[in-house]
Amino acid sequence: MQIPDVPPQLLAALRQAAGDQRLALVGGVVRDLLLHRQHQDPWRGLPDLDLVVEGSAAALMVAFDAALAVQMNHPMEWREQHHGAYGTVAVEVLMPQTLQGQWLLDLASARTELYPVPAANPVVRSGSLEQDLARRDFTVNAMALIIGPHVGEAELLDPHHGQMDLQARQLRFLHAGSLRDDPTRLFRAARYAARLGFELAPESLEMVQTTLADWPWPWRCGDPPEVAPPGLATRLRMELELLLNREPWQEALALLQRWGGLSLLDPRLQEQHDWMGRLCWAKRLALPLLPALVANSQDPHALASRLQLPHGQRQWLRDMFALEERLLSAPLPNSPSGWTECLERPGCSVEGVALALVRGLQPRRPLVRWWYRWRHVRSPRDARQVMATEGLVPGPSLGQRLKDLRMAHLDQLG
Repeated sequence: MQIPDVPPQLLAALRQAAGDQRLALVGGVVRDLLLHRQHQDPWRGLPDLDLVVEGSAAALMVAFDAALAVQMNHPMEWREQHHGAYGTVAVEVLMPQTLQGQWLLDLASARTELYPVPAANPVVRSGSLEQDLARRDFTVNAMALIIGPHVGEAELLDPHHGQMDLQARQLRFLHAGSLRDDPTRLFRAARYAARLGFELAPESLEMVQTTLADWPWPWRCGDPPEVAPPGLATRLRMELELLLNREPWQEALALLQRWGGLSLLDPRLQEQHDWMGRLCWAKRLALPLLPALVANSQDPHALASRLQLPHGQRQWLRDMFALEERLLSAPLPNSPSGWTECLERPGCSVEGVALALVRGLQPRRPLVRWWYRWRHVRSPRDARQVMATEGLVPGPSLGQRLKDLRMAHLDQLG
């Protein structure tokens, strides 16, 4: 089966490298290919190819290197990264100019997974292709196109009836403990549903509601953030970043809220109904959406720590709270220069002011005017002009004079 945009030499080399091992395309490429071929969905393109081999992924990559050079009749350039704990190899293949671009291959050894504690990282061991499919998130992602060994036309393996759910345009978890084992799967469901126009299957939605009500994870909001399991911490952040950066995030977050899934982040976010406007403000202010979302939570510092946001973004949150405390503890400025002095003092970053706007800090009007206008105003005379007319030399006095001129100009502009 020809896959749009995929050079046939690439698949031929993989088939050749597999030898007597079963090798299969899995995951999104199979789902999207069936949606395109059988259900007339537009072809969405492929950021990468996911493959599973019954054997050593690292050994297959060695054979693939030689096989691809033969198929292309040209030595190939590539970069690879091994992830030993999970038996996976990520490869970036740089294609010749005649085929253009590059290809990302994620090749994994077939495996089974066991979650010793809900939301923990799984314990992995070798398995069959069928066992590898059984560990996946949804039926529509648990199909495989077997391309080796000795398979002329790719053979579809669909042990969990994913084709039926594609027809119904629904997402169905593979087993009753799917969400208990890995709560990030609910965020993945929102991503796929928003992108593909799918809904959760009724029994899967019931599972979500039951699981969230039971809360089977050994951590709750309010517990120390540093002891949260990965499925409620770093892995949750990675899914959230994908949702906010690559998907129709408005639709995805609305689905999560409808399903109750924002409670995995924070109860206040689940209860809020104005987050859409707040995040749209963040987009207008060129802020990353993740810290903007965290800023509107019940305890932004704790959530940022649990998700392990980058240190720079956590500093923005600290700046936001420092500004809020400053405005609550002292008389408010009454002029453009006063507001500019307040918002530009050390320890008050541009991003901190932007987050304060997103969070809804009052008074809003002077913050907006500073953001869009006042902070861009400069002294009407530059350093050279001031030195020429007033006899000042480079140093603190000159800097203070330029600042005074700027502040006076701001008050004149209003």
